[in-house]
Amino acid sequence: MKKIRVGIVGANAERGWAKVAHVPALRALPQFEITAVSTRNRASAEQAAALFGAAHAFDRVEALVAHPEVDVVTVSVKTPDHAAVVRAAIEAGKHVFCEWPLGASTIEAEELAGLAKARGVRTAIGLQRRYLPSILHVRELIAEGYVGRLRSCNFSYPIPMMGTRTPIQNAYSTDAKNGATLLSIMGGHFFDLVCFALGDLREVAAVVARQFETTTLLETGEVIPVNTPHQVLVSGTFASNAVLSAHLEAGRQQGPSHLTMHITGTEGSLELRSDTHDPTDLLLFGARGDEPHLEKLTVPQAHVGEYGTDLQGSAYAMTQLYAAFGRDIADGTSLAPGFDDALRRHRLLDAIQTAASTGRTQPVPG
Repeated sequence: MKKIRVGIVGANAERGWAKVAHVPALRALPQFEITAVSTRNRASAEQAAALFGAAHAFDRVEALVAHPEVDVVTVSVKTPDHAAVVRAAIEAGKHVFCEWPLGASTIEAEELAGLAKARGVRTAIGLQRRYLPSILHVRELIAEGYVGRLRSCNFSYPIPMMGTRTPIQNAYSTDAKNGATLLSIMGGHFFDLVCFALGDLREVAAVVARQFETTTLLETGEVIPVNTPHQVLVSGTFASNAVLSAHLEAGRQQGPSHLTMHITGTEGSLELRSDTHDPTDLLLFGARGDEPHLEKLTVPQAHVGEYGTDLQGSAYAMTQLYAAFGRDIADGTSLAPGFDDALRRHRLLDAIQTAASTGRTQPVPG
């Protein structure tokens, strides 16, 4: 089997999403190999290449995307830099895997999705959480009528990040123009999870609120201004006429940071809960008919990928996304979420922001 050769832009040997998620996922899949890496300087690129087993190290993106031993370019840099790297990869005729979000704005996402389509390259967007086995099973149960006619979804996720204290490496997320906010990052990931499992939203109303004027950089004590939100509350209606209530909260100081998702229907209910003892997946509970108590449900083995099962959290889910993308490249399928999917999520987030800014319910573009 001819391996799919991957070049990773932003492959830092000491930290970062490439090291945490992309590299473990690619190493777990026999159809891929990491052949090249690039960082901002030669020394760190060579360090990453040695650690990740890549034959080529570059300090220029242009050299990586042009190399004949790179079939897929993985974009693992900060959000403001996504567009330039993705654009260079597409223009070089390479397939592209970009971390979410696709661009710092919907305008950038539209341009990149159009460019990829015009050049005929395959694309994937890093919305990997939809590949958690429990989410795949919820999607299946909803389609099979486990809850009957879908009535509601209540979603809540408090996180300690993006509050009054911020690591220097995340300082860029305090400025909205960089496109890395609670709404654009967490909102994109978790509204994708909801819509993937339950269907797309038709309209939304929202509150998007900033509650801290400044944040303190952990390493230096420097106080910097913040113009990004700390609370996102969304109410909406799915295409099925079911309703959504969602709350994302940044800067939670006390208590566990647990995701919860309650789904009700005319015939039953489902509940998803995060569990720090099993970060690979979400716990799933359900009940039907007159049964008042939710019982833990077993997720079928069919929803567990063949590879990467010894990995945890996002690295595991990333393995399943790459596996789907590999099949798309080899067989011409469209299994993995691509740039068109990313554009739909960008437009959903725009509708949420507009609803919050105007105080008026907004339609969600298809």
